[in-house]
Amino acid sequence: MTSAKDDKIVGLGLISGGLDSLIASLLIKLQNIEVVGLNFRSPFCLCDKAYRNAECGLNLYHQKLNIKTHFLQKEDDYLEIVRNPKFGYGKNMNPCIDCRIYILKKAKKYAEEINADFIFTGEVLDQRPKSQNLKALKIVEEESRLQGKLVRPLSAKLLKPTIYEEQGLIDRTKLLGIRGRSRKIQLDLARKHNLLNEYYACGGCLLTDISFSSRMRDFFRHTKNPKMEDISILKFGRHFRYKNSKIIVGRNEIENNFLIGCTKDSDIILEAKDTVGPITVIRGDINDDIIKFAAKLTLNYSDLKEPSGKIICRYYNSNINSELIVDKGNIEILKTYIL
Repeated sequence: MTSAKDDKIVGLGLISGGLDSLIASLLIKLQNIEVVGLNFRSPFCLCDKAYRNAECGLNLYHQKLNIKTHFLQKEDDYLEIVRNPKFGYGKNMNPCIDCRIYILKKAKKYAEEINADFIFTGEVLDQRPKSQNLKALKIVEEESRLQGKLVRPLSAKLLKPTIYEEQGLIDRTKLLGIRGRSRKIQLDLARKHNLLNEYYACGGCLLTDISFSSRMRDFFRHTKNPKMEDISILKFGRHFRYKNSKIIVGRNEIENNFLIGCTKDSDIILEAKDTVGPITVIRGDINDDIIKFAAKLTLNYSDLKEPSGKIICRYYNSNINSELIVDKGNIEILKTYIL
């Protein structure tokens, strides 16, 4: 890769919005190297919540380091990585090594498009037991065809020099040798350079969550052609699998609004009349038995107090607008279908 910017060295950094990629960018910027940020977005990512202070998120890179960040979406092909990762899962359905390879392959292509000289990340040796041990770091380099070319500024002194360090493009002596989970060094540097005062670790990946992983497994079992656009609805509400239908019951007004925003034309929306309660979405096969089951769930999670009371439920989509009278049924039996 060669830069087209009058001999100005350009590094493309994988930017999550977290502390590690922030300090990795700082270390590269301090060498008078231009940094371009690249952030990958997907319904699984919670990384945009990485800061709680006013100088938050990806805006910090622009405000403090004058780094412009570009965005790419993980596309439908990423779902095959989640379904069948070559290098396996972490604790739940998180395909961390395969995910890293996927991202770096796309980053490599993007770096060529913008004539960046090298790619760097905020990875720290042994910070994550599965995806950031020495063996995993080497696998990621090999599979993404970046052997000897992937710069990891935070742990560089513990790793074999990249060709850019050997060529003097990057000063290895100004890089770090961090190992493990502690972020004390990173936070000290952030404070020293007035980037932020406090860091609150949060965010991450939904695929590490046991409950969300259960929903993903169910999604793959019942979806022939999975699409990224189908993932967002898995993040909200209580999920039930009844026969060949997915039934999702909102927990509060915010989730109710999200569920309505995630519906497809073929979905059925169901709500109780004359009582405060959830929005329920039915996706998949639709018949009277399934609608009745969903209506009972809706009543059980509504404000209806009478244990044996009956109430009207309305169900509708762009082609249907109807009602039925239903009782609450046995909640313990209904809960056996929860995911």
